[in-house]
Amino acid sequence: MTAAGRIRVLIVDDSAVMRSLLRSVLLSDPGLEVAGTAADGASALEALRLQRPDLILLDVEMPVMDGLVTLRELRARNHTMPVIMCSSLTQRGARVTIEALASGASDYVAKPSGQEGRESAIRTLAQELIPKIHALTCHLQARPVAAAAPRAMLPMPPAPSAPQMSAKPLALAIGVSTGGPAALDVLLPELPPGFPLPVFIVQHMPEVFTQLLAERLGRRCSLRVSEAAEGMPATAGCIYIARGNWHMEALPAARPGAPATIHLTQDPPENHCRPAVDVLFRSTARAYGSGVLAVVLTGMGYDGLAGSRIIREQGGSVLAQDQATSTVWGMPGAVAQAGLAYKVLPLAAIAPEILRVAGRAVALPNQVRSLVRMGV
Repeated sequence: MTAAGRIRVLIVDDSAVMRSLLRSVLLSDPGLEVAGTAADGASALEALRLQRPDLILLDVEMPVMDGLVTLRELRARNHTMPVIMCSSLTQRGARVTIEALASGASDYVAKPSGQEGRESAIRTLAQELIPKIHALTCHLQARPVAAAAPRAMLPMPPAPSAPQMSAKPLALAIGVSTGGPAALDVLLPELPPGFPLPVFIVQHMPEVFTQLLAERLGRRCSLRVSEAAEGMPATAGCIYIARGNWHMEALPAARPGAPATIHLTQDPPENHCRPAVDVLFRSTARAYGSGVLAVVLTGMGYDGLAGSRIIREQGGSVLAQDQATSTVWGMPGAVAQAGLAYKVLPLAAIAPEILRVAGRAVALPNQVRSLVRMGV
């Protein structure tokens, strides 16, 4: 970070046009500056020592060394600065981006397409990119940044005194955004075969990404993972990922003993999001009453806050990820600051707590059992 307090950003993209667009976007914000540019991953790695950026914008598809290889090499060399991937909304671009997000990338932006001209492309890209840069670097800035959810910078309140769920939960609902693929990659594989609840997940992502995310998690998890579809029965031991650009709701069971069913809608976005965590949380509270265990993981903004309040009012329980292990503590921080989370836990301790509450502690893997014994 410069003496003037500006965030230094390294642009890595093989397209001169895209490098120019990104430069213009960064220069439009007085809190940002261009630390340098590189046309491929190998050049970027060489430039790091001299340019010392606070954050890297990294193209997914490049010659010499592509974005995924570059990212892995960055992390292997112990470079910890945030990395935002710049992805085309294509099948290949989305697939590599999902792998990058699970491998340590902080977030991604979609490259502009179908814009009327350069100025329109710059405006579109700036609206998406600049808040993400500030959210990922707010710890370096002297002043709080509104886009980074200032609630995350406040001191932690004491745990709320409201009673916890009196019965075992009937459903697990998870909301997550920035940093989500990596967090889910840690949490979901810890849910063992025979997990007794259906699992609903809203991850803020476009439609082309969510199917690939479900496929990747399906290869990593013991449980079946699907991108949600209209009318699916919500079966215990199955994970349902909300489809990009569609809200996901759980509809109450049609008769006693029958499962809830999944309903997809294109109602207006909430909290600028579709799918929205609040939509999912409200619907699970209607479908399962006090039998909802909600988990709010890393993410920018406050989606999930209103829904968490409804879940608590219905007698359900809410967990939140802690600040130290969150890529951005906006969403879980908002829930924690409102006193809605009965526990605020590091990411590695969330699966053990879910399994404890669900009555599955005996099935924990050895590594997770040790966390439980330590009382984490």
